Formats: sequence, structure tokens, C-alpha cells
Amino acid sequence: MKIIATTLNAKYIHTNLAIRCLKSYAEPDYQIDIVEYTINDPTLNIVTDLYRKKPDVLGFSCYIWNIEETIKVIEIIRKILPKIKIVLGGPEVSYDVIYWLKRLPEIDYIVIGEGEETFKQLLDELHGDMQLENVHGIGYMKDEKPVINIVRNKIDLREMPSPFRFPEDRATLSKRITYIETSRGCPFSCQFCLSSIEVGVRYFNREKIKDDIRYLMENGAKTIKFVDRTFNISRSYAMEMFQFLIDEHRPGTVFQFEITGDIMRPEVIDFLNKEAPPGLFRFEIGVQSTNDLTNELVKRRQNFEKLSRTVNMVKSGGKIVQHLDLIAGLPEENYDSFRKTFNDVFILGPEELQLGFLKMLRGTGLRIHAKDYGYTYMDHAPYEILGNHVIDFEDIVRIKQVEDVLEKYWNDHRMDHTVTYLTYNCFETPFDFFQQFGTYWEEKGWSRIGHQLEDLYKRLRQFLLDHHIPNTNIAEGLMKYDYLKNHRYKPRKAWWDIELNRQSRSAIYSSILANSSIVDRDFTNIKLNERDLYKHTLLEHFPFCISTYINHGEIIKKPSLALIHFHPEDGSSRFYPLHQQVNG
Repeated sequence: MKIIATTLNAKYIHTNLAIRCLKSYAEPDYQIDIVEYTINDPTLNIVTDLYRKKPDVLGFSCYIWNIEETIKVIEIIRKILPKIKIVLGGPEVSYDVIYWLKRLPEIDYIVIGEGEETFKQLLDELHGDMQLENVHGIGYMKDEKPVINIVRNKIDLREMPSPFRFPEDRATLSKRITYIETSRGCPFSCQFCLSSIEVGVRYFNREKIKDDIRYLMENGAKTIKFVDRTFNISRSYAMEMFQFLIDEHRPGTVFQFEITGDIMRPEVIDFLNKEAPPGLFRFEIGVQSTNDLTNELVKRRQNFEKLSRTVNMVKSGGKIVQHLDLIAGLPEENYDSFRKTFNDVFILGPEELQLGFLKMLRGTGLRIHAKDYGYTYMDHAPYEILGNHVIDFEDIVRIKQVEDVLEKYWNDHRMDHTVTYLTYNCFETPFDFFQQFGTYWEEKGWSRIGHQLEDLYKRLRQFLLDHHIPNTNIAEGLMKYDYLKNHRYKPRKAWWDIELNRQSRSAIYSSILANSSIVDRDFTNIKLNERDLYKHTLLEHFPFCISTYINHGEIIKKPSLALIHFHPEDGSSRFYPLHQQVNG
């Protein structure tokens, strides 16, 4: 019996943990081949590849991001391999089994919830006497009627085999994200989240987890993401794992966690700020909303004051990158309320701020009670809301405009200094900058066309000029600073008008070669010859004192000139203010 476990990942860099858990649990009794595709692969290409493998049993791991593409594959594969047994599992099909059995007559079985033991017992019956009533936790059609067997008891996670020891995975560990779980379940009851359905938290064997992490690092894994819903629910457990990762990490490895911010103890953060190497950890913190009524309605317990303390303490340590999440469209969160939520969180200065939109996931309490709040939402995955009785579709569209430019201008870190200046000096609130710019971006039709890096600067400049934003010259100077600071090599062209002509630049370079002390800071240690000076440096005017800004972050409106050196070895750009007598 040839068995394939497959899925369609959102991107190539992702890996699917679920099908690896199925494989490890079923072995050595059954040999399961893992095959992964992406939602961007042509459907016929996926079908052709599966057809040539000729499986007897084909299992799909299903989620909101891949279910529609998976259905297309299933419909075709059934026509060309009519005798194949098709099994679905995953969160998208586990909580509305009867719907999927009726919608997809091409499938044979649905594995409900935790699937390792269920899938293995299903294989036993498919290989044996076909006594399907013996397999707890599956759904199937019998005599044209849906049948759902009784729910299976939870697995003892401490006895679970490792899903990471497959030789075929080693070659790609360094190129893809590795997902790992050390617990299942969530202690909270957020009504928009599937994790609220499973009561309680269960842990895997700690020593086995540590051995797995050692194995992954030894074989080149660079990004390891913990999928635990609340990694820090147990302070002692979190501290033990943090200490282990600090002690045994390898250079270049990054670990990412989902953290509940308001229960993070200050002493834990102090420990991380003191002991963790910079860049080793990334925290993902779900804020979702700062509206107390909204949080109460979705049964989300959250102390925003304590959460803010956590984010600020982590940020002050400078060791850990933070990714904060918001959800637009939660109950009683209208446009103005969400504007406040956005501003409350943006002021914390997270490295990434993810603005998402409420999705009515099958099985969640919010979907069950959607009519109570007047929700309308998409009939097909990802079931994103279209509005409710306090926020209409027009408001949703406006917030999507914010999301678009937030991704391009904040989360991608192309203009950190510029955006920080604009949001706090030129607009009433940060949200207003992103909203006005996002609306302008859509009106110009830029959302429908591609762009290069320089286009992002040109379009922001055009927006500032067209809207007569005060101190545009300062913003443009910061845009130049951001642009040059993020370049590894001297740019061949500039998106702005060069103020110094060739003769002036030559005169300044000659002065520097004759007396390098006219350059501030440690430029004398670089010892560039004339050829390297022209090849690896750039001269640029700024409408503020660049020396003061570099050293103190303060804007003083005093025009200045700087030499920018693009270091050919370490790929960095360094700014060296010039003394006033050189400025001319």
C-alpha cells in the first residue's frame, strides 16, 4: 500500500509539521512519503506529480490558506485515479465535518482533530478488514449519509516520536522555516481562535524536544518557529527552554515564539536582556485590540498596561525583535476605535506590526454567534469579514489601505527614520499618516502595478508635496538618509536631484585627500586612496545637522554635508559629517 501525506504550503520556505507527525507515528508499520507543494504551483503540475507517484492512499493537510487550491487538486485526481483513497485532515475540515463530506463527494475520510493515532488506525483498517467503526475520530459517508465516529482520547504527547529525523529533510533545513511544538492547547478562550476549542495545555517530553533542537541545529536549521499557542504560560518551563537555547544555540540560528505579553514576568525579561545574544529570539505578541469592551465580548483577558510594559522592556534591551498583531473587525470595534487601537500599539515601536482582518473560522464561537453582531463574511476560505453593525465595508477597505502602506513602509524597514519623523511630527497620529498615504496610493492606482525600491521613495515624496505636508524638506533628507543607510554598495543613481556638481565634488574629495581630519569621527582609520574614495563614497547635502542626528537622533535645521562610505567588505554604509569649512 503506497501512502502519500501532502499539503500545499503558503510559500516554499514553509514546512508542514502535521504530515511529519503522521509519518513518524505510523512508522515502522507503514512507509509514508511526504510531498509538499505551494498554493502558487499550477494545479495540473501538482496533479501530474501525484499521478506519477501512483499512491493508494493520499492524505491532505488542510487550512484556510490552502483549502480552495486543495479542492481543485482533489477533484482532478479523483477522475484520473478513481480507486485511490483520499483522506483529509487539519483545522479547516475538523470543525465542520458534515459540510465537507457533503461538499466533496470525491473524498473518502476526514481525520478529526489530533490525527496521529487516528490516521494510523485508519491505515490499519484500509490494509485489513475495513472495520471503519473501530477507528475513533473519523468522518465518512455510508449509504449516502455522513457518519462521525466517537472522538478519540488525547494522545500522551510525552511518548510521541520525533518528526524531524527524516534523511530527506536534511538538505533543505537551512533554506526553510522549521516548525516545532512543545505543547498543545491554549489556556485562553478567545472566541475568534481555534485554539480556544481545546481545553487545557499538554506538554511534550522536554528532553526529547531538546534533542530534536540539537539535531536541527547540527543539520543546518536557521529559523526554528515554536507553534505553541502561549509559550510562556509556564514561567519555569519558559525559563528552562530560554536557558537551554541560549546555552546551546549556534551562530545564525533564530528562534521565534508566540508570547502572551501581559503575563511575561519582568524578571524573565531582565534575564533575556542580560543573557540572550542579540537576534537569537523573536517574539510574536497578539494584541488584537485595546478596546476593553471588544476584549470582553470575545472572552479575551488582556491587561494592556502590563503588555506595554513587556514590549517596552524587551525593546529597551535591544536583543529581541518583536512582532505585534492586530485584528480589525472584532465586535464593537468601529473605525474610530480601531484607529485608537492602532495608535496605542504603534507608539510601542514594534519592529513589525501585523494588521490582519477578522476571519470567521469554522468551529469558533464568534462564527457561531456571527448574527448577534450583524457580521457578513466571505462564504469561502479565508472567510474574511465584509462588515458588521459597527463597521461597514467602506471602513474595511480604508483599513486595508493602511495595511498596504504599513507593510511597505514600516514592516519592511526601508524608511524607519522617515516614517518615525512623519508619524510624530507631521500628522495628528501615526494611523492618520498611513491612512492618508494609503488612500492616496490607491487613488493613484499604484496598488495595481509593480514597483522598484526607488519608486517607494518617489511616491512618498510625491504624496508629501501634493498634500503640502509641513517640513517636507526634512522628510526628504531623512528619506535620503534611510535610502543610503540601507545600501550595501554605492547606488548607481539617485531618486533625488544631486545638488553638488562634478566640479564641487572633485574639490571636496581633493580637500579630504589632502587632510582627512576635515572628516568627523574615525575616517582617518579607513585610509582610502583616491580611486577607492571615488568608487566607494558619496557626498550628500542634508537639510539638518547630520552629525547631531547620527549621535543624538535630534533634528536641528542646519544644512550640512556628509561623506557616505559604502564598505566593500562588510556591506555597511557609514556616514561621516564634514566640517563646516568644507561645506562652502
